[in-house]
Amino acid sequence: MKKVVLILVLGFFTVCTFAQEKNKKLTMEVDGKCDMCKTRIEKAALGVKGVKYAMWDIPSHELSLIIDERKTDPMQVKTALVAVGHDTKELKATAEAYNSVHPCCKYREDSSDDSGKH
Repeated sequence: MKKVVLILVLGFFTVCTFAQEKNKKLTMEVDGKCDMCKTRIEKAALGVKGVKYAMWDIPSHELSLIIDERKTDPMQVKTALVAVGHDTKELKATAEAYNSVHPCCKYREDSSDDSGKH
């Protein structure tokens, strides 16, 4: 009986160990415009414990990440990004955070602009 319990416990720990990948690659869309945005976005992402790699592509607005799923998850990264003023699809930066970015980094459409450009 003890052997059966021991085998079940070891099997459970083996399954739990392999349930999460140590390093997971993922991408997400992050709003921004320029090299200053790139630096800010990558620094914010890399500041999250468990993020091992972060590279933001300016033309596509795609942030490529490698994260340790045992230490972080995509929502923690998105929370760090909005804290420095950059929107993601799921989360939007507060007005205060967005207004703290350099004027050339402003990526949101001006709602007072009636020119019809989108």
